[in-house]
Formats: sequence, structure tokens, C-alpha cells
Amino acid sequence: MKRFIAVLCAAFIGLSFSAGAAETSPEALVKSTADEVLAVIRTTKDKKALRDAAEKKVLPYFDFRAMTQLAVGKHWREATPAQQKALEEAFRTLLVNTYTASLNTAALGKESVEVKPSEAKVGQTDVVVRTTVKTGNRQPIPVDYRMAKGPDGWKVYDVIVENLSLVTNYRSSFASEIQRSGIDGLVKALETKNRELAQNG
Repeated sequence: MKRFIAVLCAAFIGLSFSAGAAETSPEALVKSTADEVLAVIRTTKDKKALRDAAEKKVLPYFDFRAMTQLAVGKHWREATPAQQKALEEAFRTLLVNTYTASLNTAALGKESVEVKPSEAKVGQTDVVVRTTVKTGNRQPIPVDYRMAKGPDGWKVYDVIVENLSLVTNYRSSFASEIQRSGIDGLVKALETKNRELAQNG
């Protein structure tokens, strides 16, 4: 888990979007705008600036409802609409806090992103964008983005870092917490973790 969190920032470093997301291919978006996040990392370690970079340049293009639904798995259907909303908000906050903390501690300011040619077919609305994040003297990190195209353009619904799926990684721990204390228990556990990350950040 620590290893996953340590490299999770690489997933977000490589991905930011700009206007026109609905018309541009997903791999072109990753390639053309990754420098925006890299520029922030290279110029500051300020936590507020890093969080702003996450909020403005990256997170609007993640489908957090789909990600939460996949992470919660079969238990999603058992949750009320209010519980689903609470889960989505808590999971989103967890990813923001984790990302910001990871950037602050793990990013070297020397990262670069290589986007591999797409194998997607014309008209395909569900694709995998494969990238490699190079981080100075460290081994290159393979990062894949599962993306779907909807009315608002391309959005990410899963990230695979070094062959480890973000959604799958959380699914087992979410299921264990739900078995112990139910949906509300999972929401409470996520909110507690968010407070800890906020205090430590």
C-alpha cells in the first residue's frame, strides 16, 4: 500500500487536460498538457499550489462516481443515494489529499512523461492510454489510464500504476470495512483518514 501511494502521484503528474477535451483524442490531451502539472512541481513545493494544480488541472477530468462505484463493487447497489453521494465525496477527498501529499514528498521536479501510440479504433468510447513516467534516477513507472467518453468528453475511471489498479487496490479494503461496519462505517473510515491526511499535510 505504501508503495502504491508513493507512486500514485506519477499517475496524476502525467495527466491534465485543457479546454476542448471532448474533441481531442485522449492520448493527445495527456501529451499536450502534462507539462502544466510538471511546471507547477518544478517551481514550487507549496501545498496550496499543489492542491490547486490537482483541483484545476487534473481532477475535473476524473469520473469519481464511476471510480467510487467500481471501488465499492457489489455493495454500491446496497447503498442509498445519500450514502452513494457521501462515499463519492469522501473517496474524492481521499484521492485529492493523497495526491497532494505524494507530490509534496515524492515528486522530484525532474519528471517527464512519454505517451505511447494509441491502439484505439476510430469511434471507440472506452480506451486505455498508456504512458511511462520517467523520474530522474528512478526506474521508469508505467502508468495506464482507463478512460471513457461521455457527454462531457473523456474522463478517467481507473488508473493502473505498475500494473496495480487504483480501483482494485481500494476494492478489497472497502469490502472488508463494509463487512465490519456497513456502508456508513466505510464513509466514517474514509472521513477519518481524510482528517489524518489533512492534519499531517
